Amino acid sequence: MARLLIIGPLEGELGHAARIATARGAAVRHEGGAASGLARLRAEGADLVMCDLTQDIGWLIEQLSAERIACPVIACGRNADASAAVRAIRAGAKEFLPLPPDAELIAAMLQAASGQEPGPVHQDPRMAALLARAEQLARAEASILISGESGTGKEVLARFIHTHSRRTRGPFVALNCAALPETLLESELFGHEKGAFSGAVAARKGKFEQAEGGTLLLDEIGEMEPRLQAKLLRVIQEREVDRLGGGAPVKVDVRLLAATNRDLSAEVRSGRFREDLFFRLNVIGLAIPPLRARPGDIPALARYFADRFSAANGLPRRALTPAAEALLLQHPWPGNVRELENALHRAVLLAEGAQIGPEAIELSVPPREVVMAEIPAGASATPPPSALVSGLVGRRVEEVERDLILETLTHCLGNRTRAAEILGISIRTLRNKLHEYRAQGVAVSVQPGFLLPGGR
Repeated sequence: MARLLIIGPLEGELGHAARIATARGAAVRHEGGAASGLARLRAEGADLVMCDLTQDIGWLIEQLSAERIACPVIACGRNADASAAVRAIRAGAKEFLPLPPDAELIAAMLQAASGQEPGPVHQDPRMAALLARAEQLARAEASILISGESGTGKEVLARFIHTHSRRTRGPFVALNCAALPETLLESELFGHEKGAFSGAVAARKGKFEQAEGGTLLLDEIGEMEPRLQAKLLRVIQEREVDRLGGGAPVKVDVRLLAATNRDLSAEVRSGRFREDLFFRLNVIGLAIPPLRARPGDIPALARYFADRFSAANGLPRRALTPAAEALLLQHPWPGNVRELENALHRAVLLAEGAQIGPEAIELSVPPREVVMAEIPAGASATPPPSALVSGLVGRRVEEVERDLILETLTHCLGNRTRAAEILGISIRTLRNKLHEYRAQGVAVSVQPGFLLPGGR
């Protein structure tokens, strides 16, 4: 269930948007102005904010940034308010929601903000066995470590566990540890008191307190810095958090789930992850197999995504032809379910006629297949090392590094986590590199963290 805060008057079309969001299952809260909305975010947090253009959206986003509150803001208004919408986007609003509101667009926004799916779509026996085990473990209170490659559906499985747990009536709160710099991540996790740092004009609750009585998912836990690992370990042991600048600990009652695409046991051996924290998190482990290892799920997921994106884009529901399904089954899916989702979204938009055929499906080609296609018949499939090196002579090291990073990112369909994994660097290092490239005017294609139909 997405937690939505609406800021602005509810008498008109914004009120209609609130009713749509409630009907779509969101937990909706309302504040009349930006200042009271900010106070609500400090106290309770939210997955998404919808703010009327009549409010000072720029000030709100500036305060959220200063107080280290990570929450996407959607500007809402009539299309006639084009200049105000542009100002809001420039100020940092993630998207613009035209009023009167479209129900499917709001549903897509809520889903994108929460990452919520109706449940793990599956048909493959391996996934069925994993879900049966997850449902059994959900009734316990022990921490669970969910592992799997990027894009396999770790957060979906975490939500499944929460739904089948005794905490299902409590909140489900997720935080991606790789998406935030260390200082912001610390504040997001543990909260802060007034005056804890420059910009902390009021106290706010962190994710642990926001998840009180429910479940907290720490995604990409392997990216957490050692200092925060030590602080997290204390929270798990003592079941209390110390807010930044706080004078006394705050008791918390939270079921902790963690997810990673890394081999944490190898990270422990290399000294990058605390052994005591690993054992605290890995009371029970669940490993999600990659999509290529559960082919029975590919047709089921493809049909689900085709139906979902058809509805989201106002297109008729169309079935996949047998040839299209056969093409999907032959692909190795290095990007897993996320890559399949993107492929079906494109296919829905490109398809013509009553069905979705193979001509509408555009798949990424693994680098080795590209190389093989360019090699003449009878030639060696592997260029000699000397040829590879000589092609780099005369180029600066930073240029070669940049091209390697950007090509890897393109190969991973803009998925930064997967690209960092292939390159053997941390996602923070990758993020810093991409920031440098943008500052140099280089076009960088990354998978957006907030996706909407039509503007994905």
